[in-house]
Formats: sequence, C-alpha cells, structure tokens
Amino acid sequence: MSTHGLIVVDKPAGLTSHDVVARVRRLARTRRVGHGGTLDPMATGVLVVAVNRATRLLTYVIGAAKDYTATIRLGETTVTDDAEGEVTARTPAVGLTEARIRAGLARLTGDIEQVPSAVSAIKIDGQRAYRRVRAGEEVTLAARRVTVSRLEATTIHPLVGETLDVEVEVSCSSGTYIRAIARDLGAALGVGGHLTALRRTAVGGFTIAEARTLAQLEEQSPEVVRLPMEAAADRFLPRREVDADEARVLSHGGPLAPVGRSGPYAVFAPDGTLLAVVSERDGRARAEIVLAPA
Repeated sequence: MSTHGLIVVDKPAGLTSHDVVARVRRLARTRRVGHGGTLDPMATGVLVVAVNRATRLLTYVIGAAKDYTATIRLGETTVTDDAEGEVTARTPAVGLTEARIRAGLARLTGDIEQVPSAVSAIKIDGQRAYRRVRAGEEVTLAARRVTVSRLEATTIHPLVGETLDVEVEVSCSSGTYIRAIARDLGAALGVGGHLTALRRTAVGGFTIAEARTLAQLEEQSPEVVRLPMEAAADRFLPRREVDADEARVLSHGGPLAPVGRSGPYAVFAPDGTLLAVVSERDGRARAEIVLAPA
C-alpha cells in the first residue's frame, strides 16, 4: 500500500485537529502529516489527513466546499457562539414559529457577508483571535464573503424550558463558520443562539461514508493510507495524461503546451504516476507543485 496519500478520518469530539495529526504521525510512522481544514474540538466528522508527499495536495483540499449537520440552540448566547463558552445572555424562545425560523435561515443562504466568530483561529496582528478573547480583549473581526448554498432545518424541536433546538443541514464554501450562522440566526430572531453540535459530513468529494475512526486506523497501522496520491488527485482535480517526453520535461519543472483548461489540473505519466498539479497562464502549462519523486 502507498505511503503517500490521504486518509479520511472521522474525528471524535474532544480532540483538536492537531491531536488527530499527532495520532496519525504515530500510526503512519512519519512526521510528514497534515490536515485539510480545522475542526473545533467539539465538532466531529470528516477531517482529511495527508501523509508524506500528499501533504502538498492539501492546499486544494482546504479550498473545497463542505457539508455539515448541526444543532442550533435558540434562546441563549455564548461567548464562543457554541456550547463550550459561558452563556452571556438568555432570551426566552417562546413564541418562535417554524415559519420565522425557516425565514431566518433563508436570509442566511446564498452569497453573504459573514463576521467570523471572535473565538476563531483567524490571526490579528500575528496573534490568533481566540487567544486575544481569552486574554479578556474585545475582538471584532472584519466580515468576509462566503457562500451558503444550502441551509435547511431538518428538525425543529419543541421548547425545553425557554430554549428551542433546531437541527440543520449546511452546504457551504470554505471559510464559512457554522457557529456564526447559529449566532446570526439567533440575533435575527431576537433571542440569541449558539451551536450545540456540529458534524462535518463531507469535504469536497470526501464523505463520512468512507471515513475511518482512529480506532480503525490503530488496527491498520502502519498501513493507514486508504487513498494513494494518484487516486486522491483524481477525486478533486481534472486529469491530463502526457507522453514520456512531456513527463520528463514536467518532472524537471519545465512547461508543457497548454490544452485550454482553466483552473489547476493533475498531470499523469504514461505509467499512471502523478507528476504535478498544473495551471495554464501566458500560453504555457506550468507546474504549481511537482509531485513526481526526484
């Protein structure tokens, strides 16, 4: 089995994404491991992990669209916009109708300007926002444009006390904060809101159905790579095959003749080896990253 490739991990609650990477390093017996998009410790689900040379593909994984299931609690605001932070305000969610909730979700769908949660990993003057918040600073982050292509309530639960839980399914662009959706829905409805559960079900074409738990990976160690680099690139990049001469030029960093494709694509040698990820500009097809072994 290849030692260069991707693993789709089902991250458990309570671990950071970095914790998962550390565990995979031990299981794969290599230091060269990275992940394609952070999940909060509270969150579970798809975390794409790359091993050895495949870590260079992560830049293309990180930008992929993502799918989630989540639970939003209306009636309480927290400092972190999720259940891990202390409650800062309570406003009874009594009287909220299903129609109002669904209309509120509809207004958060499409191309929107979203202010990330203050307790996020975004850096302000070199320091992560969450460190500044925990040090007692007031942090205000700039809004950024994100795309929420789907945001639907699958279950609206009855009131429990003065709070109401809404289960949602979300499909969105990279960089979208689901905690911020919970916060903004609560604010729009006038009762406050925060996230109580989050599960990532897909990153690009990588789904929860193919994800492995850490316990399963433990049993397979050190053969933990499930998706060799060639198969991984085929999953999220267009494919171009070249002849032996072109392969030689590209593997030494030289350009190829263009074929009229926009966006990056994967180039394969005649024997099926993944050579590089290429993009076309100024009449040439040039490597963004060369992946063929030296």
